[in-house]
Amino acid sequence: MRHRSWSMTVAPLIALALAGCATDVGDAALGAPAETSAPAGSSASTPTTDAAALAQAQAWLDAASLPAGAVPARPEVARFSSYTGWVCSPVEKLVAFWAIPDTTVGEATQWFIENPTADLVSTAVGPASDDPAIQSATVGYIPAPGSQEGIVYTVEKIHDGVAVRAEIAALAEGAVCPTPPGGGVWGAPGQG
Repeated sequence: MRHRSWSMTVAPLIALALAGCATDVGDAALGAPAETSAPAGSSASTPTTDAAALAQAQAWLDAASLPAGAVPARPEVARFSSYTGWVCSPVEKLVAFWAIPDTTVGEATQWFIENPTADLVSTAVGPASDDPAIQSATVGYIPAPGSQEGIVYTVEKIHDGVAVRAEIAALAEGAVCPTPPGGGVWGAPGQG
């Protein structure tokens, strides 16, 4: 009996504590931007309140180019299997979601490769695979070769088409990009 009363007391407290960790995504739920932080297990960049960086991130999001039929969606539209780790900081980040019915991951990814956002340069290294077994793919866009800012689209298979998440990051004034371990170079956003 003691065990039962303990679990009846502690379980609601744990549930309340976990509920307190949830964040309100605001307008991101409808495809509009919202500032985000990196999920657990991903590399986090330091958020800032740099007006110019936020304006740049918003401009890239406003210019987002999406396939026909894309509709704003809530973050729960899909369970995305990866997140972009922006290596430099401080950085301003935004995120938005869409659903595209009646398409495949390969078709949507190829469309993104062929239709760049704004004046950004694709980081794609080749055409998208049309393999129906592929569940997820990413396409990144950066302002110039070697940049560690821009927009990364993640395309995730859902029951009636695909979901798309746009992760946008713009470097704040004075942003620093750490030296990669082992003397290598950082991969371009959207390349894995």
